[in-house]
Amino acid sequence: MTDKKALTAPCGLDCFNCEIYEDNLTSDLEALIHEKLGVAKEQISCKGCRQQDGKHYHLPPEGCATLDCAKAMGVDLCCDCDDFPCAFLAPTADNAGTYPHNMKVYNLCRIKNVGLERWFEEVGEIRNRYFTGKFVVGRGQAD
Repeated sequence: MTDKKALTAPCGLDCFNCEIYEDNLTSDLEALIHEKLGVAKEQISCKGCRQQDGKHYHLPPEGCATLDCAKAMGVDLCCDCDDFPCAFLAPTADNAGTYPHNMKVYNLCRIKNVGLERWFEEVGEIRNRYFTGKFVVGRGQAD
């Protein structure tokens, strides 16, 4: 069983549900990433943000600035920071349909409101709705 707390990035992403997390990566996805992006197969599988110190092929070569900031601020999760939410968590339309970046603030607010254990139960559906739900003005996601 994975330690979901250790596999929750400071920014609120659920590494344990990510498609490239080592326990979730399929050989088909690995082959697709290798073919389309030219990433060596041995570099595709991810162990999670904290376990890899924010260094992975899908992040900038210098690593994850959000993780570095959380360490410098002495917080486990960004929602515990006095500056939450900050510019590192600001939503963006660029690649919003590909990357779960825009889920971060919502996830962190849910963690703060309901706690990690309940969020662990909800986050799979949150991720699913993010990538498959439809937006309704004034309401958010449609059922």
